[in-house]
Amino acid sequence: MLAGTTARAAAIRRHIVDMCANPEGGHIGGSMSCADILAVLYFSVLRVDPRAPSDPDRDRFVLSKGHAAIALYATLAERGYLPVEELATYARIGGRLMSHPVRAVPGVEMPTGSLGHGLPLALGFALSGRLAGHDRRAFVVLGDGELQEGSNWEAASTASAQRADRLVAIVDRNGFQLGGSTEDIASLEPLADRWRAFGWAVREVDGHDHAALHEALSSAPWEAGRPSVVIARTVKGQGVPMMAGRVSSHYATLSPRLHVRVMRSLESALEKAPAVSGESSDDRSDDPSTKAPTEAAVEAPGGDAS
Repeated sequence: MLAGTTARAAAIRRHIVDMCANPEGGHIGGSMSCADILAVLYFSVLRVDPRAPSDPDRDRFVLSKGHAAIALYATLAERGYLPVEELATYARIGGRLMSHPVRAVPGVEMPTGSLGHGLPLALGFALSGRLAGHDRRAFVVLGDGELQEGSNWEAASTASAQRADRLVAIVDRNGFQLGGSTEDIASLEPLADRWRAFGWAVREVDGHDHAALHEALSSAPWEAGRPSVVIARTVKGQGVPMMAGRVSSHYATLSPRLHVRVMRSLESALEKAPAVSGESSDDRSDDPSTKAPTEAAVEAPGGDAS
């Protein structure tokens, strides 16, 4: 099963690179960092069926860091919710694949992008399931910079008070947000202890280790009456050595030439590491061909985090 998730994560990353080559570009760094999380969720954990997207018994998933929409669209396409060919319409006039998720896209439960709203929404899904007598779970992926939004901690407190143990949060802990390191801007550490102080069960894993992700996510809830949070330690731009671990990978509009370079960098990394595993953010070549793209090619518009 996990060999399949590795192949899916590779496909998701290829789609992400391709979508960033359109005229509007995309949030490549934070999409790459959560690609393994999404692959494991959709291909080994979530109880969902693209043939029955409205099944009331389905698990619910919310991408709170909605600026990573291209990662979600790529995942949904690989899972069968929409044709893979439709990914080429991303951010095009008349298309339904917008820069942030919208419900017009099959498989998208709620529109997101205004940071700090995904956890409250997922809590609502978890509580509604309990009221309806369903055993479904609600999962939400949060950016780490996003945790600077106070609404997350209001929801965290309420989830604990309501003993919402069918709620599972995953923090994409890549260490960066739009303006730089999360620790330089507004430190989050000790992050695990913060969640524990709010009454959550906490596990920390390598966010690129599929076996560790599967074990943690498939077994939640770990404690009866407590919501669960997985702090997934990831690398921004994971999979593309020329971007990995760099704040400049936040947003990219890839020119045709840069598109080729980035895809070659990705394919080379995939060949060297057929099994997805964590990659050090310092493991970058000094070869000019693997240098980070210039600021002219990699932009950072907007106010989103991680």
